[in-house]
Amino acid sequence: MKIHFINNMNFFIFFSHQHESNDFPDSSIWKELIESSQLDDISKLSFERPVVIFKHSIRCGISKSVLSRFESKVLKESIDLPLYYLDLLTHRDLSDLISYKFHVTHQSPQLLIISDGKSIKSLSHYDILDIDLKEFEN
Repeated sequence: MKIHFINNMNFFIFFSHQHESNDFPDSSIWKELIESSQLDDISKLSFERPVVIFKHSIRCGISKSVLSRFESKVLKESIDLPLYYLDLLTHRDLSDLISYKFHVTHQSPQLLIISDGKSIKSLSHYDILDIDLKEFEN
């Protein structure tokens, strides 16, 4: 984070040119959701096996905490499901499209399980940590 002084006044403007390492997910387990066409791919894939979508806001402390704990859980349990990550601040339009396409109310953070083209599970906040993803593996 950089701090800039403006005209020697007693205030600061904070510019975040680089995100903290814990702002973004572990790229070894996630596919980043950045295009609407990926939702069609997810829907198609969900007829073969369930797909996980995690919607995250990097400005939300709860969301950061849940994401970090969820990633640890996924790695510890060796979860074998396609995992997609959506940065809500960058792609709010995709979040709206997810709500429409899968008939879910927007939450943040939010975890969706997509199967047979529809959301079969929607959890938010710390409830995300209670899910047993092993039950969704084929």
